[in-house]
Amino acid sequence: MSGKFVRASKYRHVYGQVAKKERQYENIRLTNNAWDSNLIKVNPKFISVNWNSSGGGAFAVIPLNEVGKAPDQVPLFRGHTAHVLDTDFDPFNDNIIASGSDDGKIGIWEIPEDYSFHHYTNSEGEPKDLQPKKFLTGHGRKVGHVLFHPTARNVLASSSLDHTVRIWDVESGKELFTLKHPDMVTSMSFSYDGNHLATVSRDKKLRVWDIREEKIVSEGQAHTGAKNQRVVWLGNSDRLATTGFSKLSDRQIGIWDAFGLEKGDLGGFYTVDQSSGILMPFFDDSNKILYLVGKGDGNIRYYEFQNDELFELSEFQSIDPQRGFAAAPRRAVSVKDNEVLKAYKTVNDHCIEPISFYVPRKSDSFQEDIYPDAPSGTAALTADEWVSKKPVDGPVLFNMSSLYNGSEPVLKPTEKTSSPSAADKASPSVPAAKPEKDSSKEKNDKSPTKEEQTEVAEASQTQSSSVAREVGALGSSSSTLSSDANDALKEDKSVDKLLQKSSELDSVNGAEDPSKETSGWDDEDDEIETLKFEQTGKKAADKTETSVKDLKTENKCEVEKPKSEVEGSELKPETPALKPKEQEVRQQKQENGSPATLQRKPEAAETKTAAAGSQNASNQENPAEKKTAAAKATSTKAEQASSAPKSLGLKQSVEKLSDLVLELDRVVADLRQSSLDKDNRLKALEAKIEQLVKAEN
Repeated sequence: MSGKFVRASKYRHVYGQVAKKERQYENIRLTNNAWDSNLIKVNPKFISVNWNSSGGGAFAVIPLNEVGKAPDQVPLFRGHTAHVLDTDFDPFNDNIIASGSDDGKIGIWEIPEDYSFHHYTNSEGEPKDLQPKKFLTGHGRKVGHVLFHPTARNVLASSSLDHTVRIWDVESGKELFTLKHPDMVTSMSFSYDGNHLATVSRDKKLRVWDIREEKIVSEGQAHTGAKNQRVVWLGNSDRLATTGFSKLSDRQIGIWDAFGLEKGDLGGFYTVDQSSGILMPFFDDSNKILYLVGKGDGNIRYYEFQNDELFELSEFQSIDPQRGFAAAPRRAVSVKDNEVLKAYKTVNDHCIEPISFYVPRKSDSFQEDIYPDAPSGTAALTADEWVSKKPVDGPVLFNMSSLYNGSEPVLKPTEKTSSPSAADKASPSVPAAKPEKDSSKEKNDKSPTKEEQTEVAEASQTQSSSVAREVGALGSSSSTLSSDANDALKEDKSVDKLLQKSSELDSVNGAEDPSKETSGWDDEDDEIETLKFEQTGKKAADKTETSVKDLKTENKCEVEKPKSEVEGSELKPETPALKPKEQEVRQQKQENGSPATLQRKPEAAETKTAAAGSQNASNQENPAEKKTAAAKATSTKAEQASSAPKSLGLKQSVEKLSDLVLELDRVVADLRQSSLDKDNRLKALEAKIEQLVKAEN
């Protein structure tokens, strides 16, 4: 074993295969113009070729099904007065093609339905040339590249030696936007959604433009070599790939963040070799494969793009060099043969060879993993919609399985909508309880912290004996009142009885505890434990707090018991059968005080001014009366629950538990009120201490 690590990839064994001789296009006369373009373009129906002709510029269009040797005289698309430098097919109309010429004009052509490369002749049997539908004029010098928009219909980009890139409305012939550069643009590429354009020019700068704002979004230094560079947008991402040369004439690949070009390339340049030919990049977004075609050599390298890195897959080698190369749209591949790219290359300027790249698979079924949804021939926007900045995520996609089944393609538009999603249409009753719970937490957070209480206690210990006697008297009075309230709660065992009854009913019926998500016992325990009063009269407060914690601990233990027993229940709280009971619970809230009202009381207590100790002591009687009333009400509920038979159904047990939770919440709120009243007394003591300190000073 060599021990060499082999990276796992489903495309590791992709291979290229040239079509047989009878499937090639021969007797082609490719232009001998030295301008740097791809020279040929292809769509699912035709190949366009920059033709070597006299009497001005011309290009030829070859239907894909008319293979073999071309006649000596062929119909040409004539109309330009100088060489045709570049062509591009409309992605949404296979019979529309645009051309850029050395005469500074852009031609828009329509291929007739009865067009034939071999048999399109006039009445005398001679090949019949075709004329353009219109010319787009505006460039001051020759038009080197033309490129149709990927999502909007009738939108075309063109670059020229006048150092501009112009965006056109093909239908009206109107110039929409102009992107001014300091030098000639050598390559350009649209983003996936068509909102941005990446350009690279002779000044060795890579730029990304917001087309409709006519401004540069990002700009950075590209390759340092003197030869032309190419750029391609890497599909549905914010990454770019460029090909160029180093100062030592090494062929390089660069990966860039499209919106952070000033930071430089990602991870450094990839050095390919030292050949002199320009690398033409083609990116397959469906499989994330970048193909690099050498101009002047016969090699085609391909890399898998993943996590901002390029991983070399393999290389297609040939002894026949290519000057021109074109990749067909995704909808033109043979799905049944597991073909992932259909391409065409020129050979010795007189032949065009189809090359297919395959993923080797044994299964004859549809390979869904290598054929995700791909761009269809349907436009996502009109030119006017795109100009008005109507949002769209990208091209309209279609399901590739339709090519395998021979059925009509299922389109999947990617247009952004403002309609609510299914999650947004959920019942408002579920999230309605969350803001109430959050607001109660905010109110409870306003209670004094332990550190603040400790500082006050330390300050109180350093005061005169007269203050100590006053505090002691106040502490004794509060101790008496607090102990009376706690004794009343301890003597009344109705709460324990009610909890015991509900536990027995739940064990029989297996009901789910409705307090499981809404009671918040754990949070309330933490809040009560933090309210410790370290002052001269703190012994009385500690006794009260200990009794409260004991009561809470007993209640919590008994409430958690039915939780564990009924955990497997699948009862939903919002079943229609419980609606009448919900109305009854609301009525009880109005009579006894709703939880929202009880939660507002602590907030009101905190906003009161510091009062005298005797007034606070007298105000302590109200919580004691409330606790006694709550105990009586709880006792009444317990008697009603004890009279219920054990054969009560699931509905009755849930209702009883709901009532229990409401009562317990009210008792806890009362206890919290008494604790906050003690806070007020503490604040009053602080005020008195400050006054005495000032008087002594």
